[in-house]
Amino acid sequence: MRINKYIAHSGVASRRKADELVASGNVKVNGVVIREAGFQVSEGDRVEINGKHIESSEKKVYILLNKPVGYVTTMNDDKGRYTAADLVTDITERIFPVGRLDYNTSGLLIMTNDGEVAYRITHPKHQVTKTYRAEVSGYLSNTRLAKLRNGVDIGGFVTSKAKVEVIKQLKNTAIVEIEIHEGKNRQVRKMFKAVGCTVVRLQRISIGELRLGRMLEGHYRKLTPKEVEMIKTW
Repeated sequence: MRINKYIAHSGVASRRKADELVASGNVKVNGVVIREAGFQVSEGDRVEINGKHIESSEKKVYILLNKPVGYVTTMNDDKGRYTAADLVTDITERIFPVGRLDYNTSGLLIMTNDGEVAYRITHPKHQVTKTYRAEVSGYLSNTRLAKLRNGVDIGGFVTSKAKVEVIKQLKNTAIVEIEIHEGKNRQVRKMFKAVGCTVVRLQRISIGELRLGRMLEGHYRKLTPKEVEMIKTW
């Protein structure tokens, strides 16, 4: 959506006035001043006028989905793979996934059309925790656990301290829960690889205080007003 249309839909100003605001440098998108009248606002972008966050007047929708393995975290895919959008076909509003879960990872995924909520969840400054349950190959010795907890190099990036708890240790595999607040691509898999373990199965079970619970894979529910307000305090 063009920036002037987005501003007009928010009720702040007419399209003509919106063009003037853009030209004068009063509009920011994701913290960057925008001066191009034809700038396209994308899903999840944060738009501000004179430092005040604005939103389109479109009805806001908030979905908590249990994404199965074998689905990509997009609304469409040029390779013809199943997408998160295929699981929420009865939602008429145009929503988008918040953050990512890779193709081989299942679990909690938030979908919405509210850029402010998406920003709260994903922006690094908010340090929202994400908890994963992983089945990994190899023995999680105290040395390996200490490395994971203190931060490991996953290829040009050293992770922050993480909470790691072994749920069950077998001879050649372990079930473990790991809590992080960063969102690097395939971060959990890379963290275990850095200490000599391979992730066999991975599921995200919580984002902040939002928990997956016993929801079946492929199912979803709408967030409660209380949950939405909670996210806005993060």
